Amino acid sequence: MSDISANQPPFRHLLGIEGLSAPDITEILDLSDEYVAQNRQVDKKRSILGGRTQINLFFETSTRTRTSFELAGKRLGADVINMTATASAIKKGETLIDTAATLNAMHPDTLVVRHPHSGAVALLSQKMDCSVINAGDGSHEHPTQALLDALTIRRRLGHLHGLTVAICGDILHSRVARSNIMLLNIMGAHVRAIAPPTLLPGQMDRMGVDVYHNMEKGLRDVDIVMMLRLQNERMNGAYVPSTREYYHFFGLDQAKLSKAKPEALIMHPGPMNRGVEIDSELADDINRSVIREQVEMGVAVRMAVLDLLSRRPSNLPPIGPSGGPDGGAS
Repeated sequence: MSDISANQPPFRHLLGIEGLSAPDITEILDLSDEYVAQNRQVDKKRSILGGRTQINLFFETSTRTRTSFELAGKRLGADVINMTATASAIKKGETLIDTAATLNAMHPDTLVVRHPHSGAVALLSQKMDCSVINAGDGSHEHPTQALLDALTIRRRLGHLHGLTVAICGDILHSRVARSNIMLLNIMGAHVRAIAPPTLLPGQMDRMGVDVYHNMEKGLRDVDIVMMLRLQNERMNGAYVPSTREYYHFFGLDQAKLSKAKPEALIMHPGPMNRGVEIDSELADDINRSVIREQVEMGVAVRMAVLDLLSRRPSNLPPIGPSGGPDGGAS
């Protein structure tokens, strides 16, 4: 991979964390820091993307991610268009390939895509002339969420290397967990996965994590507690006996949190199910919870990604979900 410090990204698209290096991630986080500062000023706009068109194409409903990408594009001066599957030809039976051809004919500069099927965003990227950003594909990846989580941690604790991060909850269905596990491993953190066996993917040991089925044991002396919601929309069958029993064993409350380090931070990608995966008092704890900071960091990270991709030469290869040069679906 080429040197990102030369003000050009080493990739055409951002399809996943897999394929990025530690210097790539650091460069994105460093630029994101600049945008955090800018977003806290009265004048938040720049004209870096002036004259460019950004299309946000969401096949799944989203509030935080879509709004964050829209705000990021507009603050950089882009013309931003939001498209949803329910309001487009896709709903009328148009194939994904036909949609790509139609959008490509409009000559957008950036396409931000969320899709319920893993690999769909990578497939679109093969058919588009513009940069494509994965805003979440099935249970596969959500790269900008992992980047904003990393930025939140780094700004609070100063570094990622050597930290112990516990990712707790519905890991089986979570693209957020997958992207975070990869990023944290790349950056030298220690990752623990805490979940009932029914909510863990197979062969977790190959992902470089320590697996726990008990919250008290898994949270012992961790620096970060990252909670995940139960993704009922992706579940076919009963993965937990009841939400009440799930909260008793795997919901974050004060008793379980007491096993972590006294200054351990609480994270959640949202939306939260209060009283299911996290106690409301902890979610709103201004000293321990960084959930609202995560939302703020999301805009800055997406501005940084849009900025960096706008600098790419047209002949650069994509970085695909498998880390290979073809950008194909995995």
